[in-house]
This record gives sequence, structure tokens and C-alpha cells, in this order.
Amino acid sequence: MIRSTNAEDYQRIATPVAAMPKDFPAGHHIPPHRHERGQLLYATQGVMRIGTAQGTWMVPPQRALWIPPQTEHEIHMSGAVAMRTLYIAPRAARHLPRDCQVIDVSPLLRALILAAMEEPVEYPRGSRGEAIAKLLLHELRAVPALPLHLPMPQESRLQKVCQKILHSLGRDADIESLAAGAGLSSRSLARLFQRETGMGFAAWRQQARLAEALTQLSGGKPVALVAADLGYTSPAAFTAMFRKSLGTTPSRYFGTARNSGGISA
Repeated sequence: MIRSTNAEDYQRIATPVAAMPKDFPAGHHIPPHRHERGQLLYATQGVMRIGTAQGTWMVPPQRALWIPPQTEHEIHMSGAVAMRTLYIAPRAARHLPRDCQVIDVSPLLRALILAAMEEPVEYPRGSRGEAIAKLLLHELRAVPALPLHLPMPQESRLQKVCQKILHSLGRDADIESLAAGAGLSSRSLARLFQRETGMGFAAWRQQARLAEALTQLSGGKPVALVAADLGYTSPAAFTAMFRKSLGTTPSRYFGTARNSGGISA
């Protein structure tokens, strides 16, 4: 069964859930765009970085991103990406979150997403495809959000500070020097961080490092090199941060340990 890989072909069909498989080469960029339907982005391979006006979301394998209808977003591929997308009609998405959220993909949800790819795009009433779609929507209402969001501020001075941090994640520049460079006091900068991002300065930088770590690890870079690149004193310190943030080690997070200096710890 051959399916269209043009997202526009899935926006106005009658079925509430439409499934589209599409593969992308490493480094591919999809520029800012929006869809009439909500979108569940899932990759069986590779890491996606999705950007919106509200921030950046990292989506590694076995995780997915929910994007509400009419949300402008762009996508960067880290490594080759095997994307499996569900386009969900607004009427069917009314019980789903109103903001973007990264979610964990359970074995059941993964099986349902992949099964939907095998059904006709416009499945008939009473069919297996309709049953899969109904169960997909039921499962999506229950999954918890994961902390893989890096909120971006709107205030211009804070944006410049954030860009400095993102361009030198391996350096531990203190809040005083960053504040001075932006013409602010450290107290004002701390208040701005909390107001604009909902996070403290240190927490935001750690989240930025985690996002970069996911990108590097997905490409097979060894934990020791990732830890050093991001300014951690040791691989153990980096792994402790990773475990605290995501509940497991890098090797378990990506599903398998890699030999010859690959993902470990």
C-alpha cells in the first residue's frame, strides 16, 4: 500500500485519525509551517528537535510530541529519522492538551501507531482501522508529559543571554557576568528567567544541556565525550544528571548500549 508523504493530503479527509510514514536524512530541516489538524510526531529512529514560539522540544526514540492544531512549528532531524505521524482532526483532539507536550510511548501506544500505518488512510466505519484510531485517542488522553521542553523567553535581553548559554553549554558562566553583559543585575536576570520561562537560571541551563546531550547521544557519541563537551566534571556526574532528569541511564534510555566507546554508563 503506497501512501502520500505530502502532509496536506491528510488535512481534510473524513477520518479523525490519519497516519503518515515518512523518512528523512540526517540534518534535514522542515521550515516553519502549521497544519489544520493536530499532529503526533513519533520516530522509530533518530532524534527530532521541534521549535515553536514557546520553545524547543527534543523527541528521542520511543517518545512522541503532541502538537495542537494550527501550531506553527519547525523540525530539525538529528541523524536519519524514521518519522511516523498521526494527524488528528480538531474535533477528535478537543480532549488532548492545548500546548505541545513530549509524551512517553508505551509498548501499546507504539503498536497502535505502527498498526495505524498499515490501515487505509480513509478506513471505513466498523473497520479495524476505526477501532485502532479510537483506542489511539483513548491512550493519548492518559499519557503523562515528559520534561523535554526548553522554554524560550520573549524579552529581548533575556533572549540574548539564552543564546550565549546555548552557544557555550560547556562553560559555567555565572549569572553575575551574564547579567552584566545584558545590562541587568543578577537579581533582575533571575526574576526574568523565572517570569519568562517558569524556570530558574540553573535549571534552564541544565535543561539546555540535556537537550544537547540527547542530540549528541543519538548520533552515537560516547558518554565521556558528551559529558566533557557539556562541562561536566566526569561521566558519572553527567549520568547522575541524566538519571535525575529522565529516570534512567543514557544506555537504557536509548534502548541498547553501544560498544566500542558508544553509549554507556
